[in-house]
Amino acid sequence: MSPHPEVCVSVVGAAADAVEVRQEWSPAEAGWRLTLHVAYTGDDPADGSVLVEAPVHGADDPWWLIPGAFYGENRPAENARAFPRFEIGADSPEQHDALVSDAWEFRADRAATSAVFAWAGPDHGGVALAADETTPLGLTGLGLAHDAEWGDARVSLRFPYREFPVTYFGDARPRPADVATHVFTPGETVEITVRVFELAASRHSYAPILRALHAESAPTAPLDPWVDVATAADLTAEGLLTWHYDPDPGVLLETVGFDREVSGRDGLSVDRQAMHVGWVSGIPWAYALLSHGLRTSRADEVDAAERVIDFITASLSPSGTFWGVWYRDHGWTQSWTELKRGLHSRTLAEATLFLVRAQGLAPHGQWEHAIRSNLDVVVGRQRSDGNLGSVHHAETGEVLSWSGASGLTWIAALVEATDRDERYLPAALAAGRYYEQFVDREFVHGAPEDVDLAPTSEDGYAAVMAYVALHRVTGDAHWLDVARRAADWMLTFRYSYDVSFPQHTLLGAYGFRTRGADNASPSNQHLHAYGLVCTAELRELSAALGDPHYAERADETLACFRQFIAREDGDFNAYRGMVSERYYQTECFQPKGMLLTLSHAWSVGVTLLACEQTLAS
Repeated sequence: MSPHPEVCVSVVGAAADAVEVRQEWSPAEAGWRLTLHVAYTGDDPADGSVLVEAPVHGADDPWWLIPGAFYGENRPAENARAFPRFEIGADSPEQHDALVSDAWEFRADRAATSAVFAWAGPDHGGVALAADETTPLGLTGLGLAHDAEWGDARVSLRFPYREFPVTYFGDARPRPADVATHVFTPGETVEITVRVFELAASRHSYAPILRALHAESAPTAPLDPWVDVATAADLTAEGLLTWHYDPDPGVLLETVGFDREVSGRDGLSVDRQAMHVGWVSGIPWAYALLSHGLRTSRADEVDAAERVIDFITASLSPSGTFWGVWYRDHGWTQSWTELKRGLHSRTLAEATLFLVRAQGLAPHGQWEHAIRSNLDVVVGRQRSDGNLGSVHHAETGEVLSWSGASGLTWIAALVEATDRDERYLPAALAAGRYYEQFVDREFVHGAPEDVDLAPTSEDGYAAVMAYVALHRVTGDAHWLDVARRAADWMLTFRYSYDVSFPQHTLLGAYGFRTRGADNASPSNQHLHAYGLVCTAELRELSAALGDPHYAERADETLACFRQFIAREDGDFNAYRGMVSERYYQTECFQPKGMLLTLSHAWSVGVTLLACEQTLAS
């Protein structure tokens, strides 16, 4: 067996002097297995924790990965929304209060796979540690740290966890550090298994490791969908039509409350009287409803879907694209961006992509005009390097921001509309070449409107859809490789295990299984179903590669989110067909084990979309 990476094991706390740890090393797939035999020899109970650390020497410019929770610096310095950021030398209380630090420790249930990776810098290798989310000592902790004086980095596992230097709860206000300890009792013995990996210089070297860890954990986390695919499709179509669709004026309301008696301070319903053109509502989910209505001969669903799409396509912005959001009290306006009159590229592009697909099912002249108008003006604004712009001015069409990768989604829309204009494919190829750098850096960011330039799972979905589309239209193996790497990065957000929930919480009582769910982002740490948007593309990728892994991961996600579709009125306190947006798998925004008691149009719609794509395949 080749020499294993350097690892240091210690015990901290009052029990430290009375805890003996024996190390047992053995080879394992892609790395090593370190078994820790922990024995407490003290005469009285005492608190303590076991700490496993691995150094990365010569780390002048370290790169980090905690799957789903931490990526490189994690938060770009210019990002408008605060969440944990790594910065060399940031060790003052003032910096910690701003959620900036050169050392972070997190509880493992924040991570999609309980592992932490570190590379010394560009073109340098590193090390990774992994362990189960929970062990006999409690919830595991994942840590990263850098010593600016020595230029070394280290990763760590702590049993049980510590959150340090502060705790992130989903907003800009840091909570105090959270330190868990285990009470060792006389004669107690415990075994802990740690996985240790040596990393190649490529930042993508995490991929085979996460794949191996997923293969190991999947058999211990069986899928448990509540309904079959056809039933899930019927339920979610009913949910969109019954709860989210409002024929006046023809919208899919973004959120509706589980409790139909609850009202806000103004006495009105908590239902959000708004509709984005894409993303959290709008055309993508109207398309899903249209698909179901046509397949099942439901004229009411077809009529509702067409009415929503008609309403959106009837009112383009003066700049030629869609508007961002419709509000009942003041009509169409900009996207959720701090840039005045800004329209967000990803939202516009997603609406256009699914409008192209809807037009293929039920052609309408007005829809066709909207497709061409959106694509024509965006192609006209494309920068010489291929960047399609991230935020566009609603009136003038000026590109207000070129930052991030939110323009990625235009690629799929352009590809699927290539038969309309000879300019569309060259524009898509140029954009593919530009945005490839984000996949290469393993840091794709900027897709959702609400987290600014944070890396998110939604950026991964956009990248997969874009590069699968480019491979589909060109047959070029290069785009297939980029699509594969984009899918690997996207899958870092996907839970490979079942989180342990307190039994008296809603998710615990219902036995919610988290394998297949995605952490939304390091900024928005909750599980969501948006990964279902690229179900068809992951299956297409598997077929093109001759590798079933990506299709299996898509199936896993569809199985996961066939839980918590309300099967009847009163099911988990919702109404039939409702689907929540947020499942709280860790202490962020809400206590672990809670469920957001709002049905979201996109949550219902993306589940319906994946079901329809599955039934059609």
